Amino acid sequence: MPRLDRVAAGAARDAGRIDPALLGDFLPIVVDAAASGRRLRRAELRACEERGSAAALAGVPLRALVDLYLSACWRLWEELDLVDGSAVASADASQVRAAGLAVLRAADDAVAALAEGFQLARNDLSRHQESMRREVFDLLLAGGPPAVGVTGRAADLGLDLTSPHAVLVARHERTFDHPSLTSVPRRLESALGGRHGDAYPLVAVKDGALVCVFAAPDQASVGLVGERLSTVLADVDPGAAAAPDRRTWQAAVGRTLPGAGSVRVSYEQAVSALALARRLGLDSALVDSGDLVVYEVLLRDRAAIDELIATVLTPLRQARGGARPLLETLEAYYASGGVATATAARLHLSVRAVTYRLQRIGDLLGMDPTDPAHRFTLHAAVLGARLLDWS
Repeated sequence: MPRLDRVAAGAARDAGRIDPALLGDFLPIVVDAAASGRRLRRAELRACEERGSAAALAGVPLRALVDLYLSACWRLWEELDLVDGSAVASADASQVRAAGLAVLRAADDAVAALAEGFQLARNDLSRHQESMRREVFDLLLAGGPPAVGVTGRAADLGLDLTSPHAVLVARHERTFDHPSLTSVPRRLESALGGRHGDAYPLVAVKDGALVCVFAAPDQASVGLVGERLSTVLADVDPGAAAAPDRRTWQAAVGRTLPGAGSVRVSYEQAVSALALARRLGLDSALVDSGDLVVYEVLLRDRAAIDELIATVLTPLRQARGGARPLLETLEAYYASGGVATATAARLHLSVRAVTYRLQRIGDLLGMDPTDPAHRFTLHAAVLGARLLDWS
């Protein structure tokens, strides 16, 4: 039937010039249905489902696919009186209505079958892609040769690991496995997707923590991830945003490095920085692991830091009220750059009280906290005491 080819070509143009072969044998079936008044048979509906599935796998939009079939039906109706074997050319009004009803029902049944096949295929494809994303994610965090081996697959997901990238790890008081937070990974991916050209992040939940591997061409990109995460969490958990004095979550970022093998390195740095921030009582929403290197250096030789604390700070235990107030004074003094007025404001004390405490510390330790010659030793001991919760 040469005119059916013309109908198919016109319908394909209407649908955005998609492949008319997606119609399969639908047009001859509709011609037969119009002549006999029958409904589409089960095998014919299965064929429509298969074509819907094929269209989904080929990336054809469902709207275009439906447009193709509906356009084919109305174009075919115009041609029915010219198609050999049609019952329309010499039919009376009741027969024309019956033929029209048969065409409409064929279009209805076919589109329903197409949509079902299309959706099932898309669901399978989504599950496959999610499975692949999770596999790539797990292999990257495992590090070593397996991580290098998925570089190409990561690029297919939009993450170029040959360029600088970093890993963010966030923890929430409810954990990101909680039902109220399960949408956060998807929301964060949407908020960050394409922010740096065609770069897309890889976000998943591991051991209750949110982990985001993202392109980091500059420092601004690191801050952007923290800002987007804060916005997403504010949308998901408005109560926390309304109480800024009580932080419900905290995130840390590892160093920015190129190469698939560096993902694990950056991840471990972020995890370590997050744990240190908790021990140090840091309240920042986003912690940079680079800012905590000095603490990690102190912890690498536990025996040495224990000895330093015991040798330098033990005399503070003799003070009335114990060592803690004096330790807090030293910590605030060094955090304030050695300025007594700033220390007093930080501790909500008078400058005279701060000066007295510093003098008392000097008397007990035999070391002047304000003397540059003693400052490094005292500061290192104070940092170690904070890390180890010594008092």
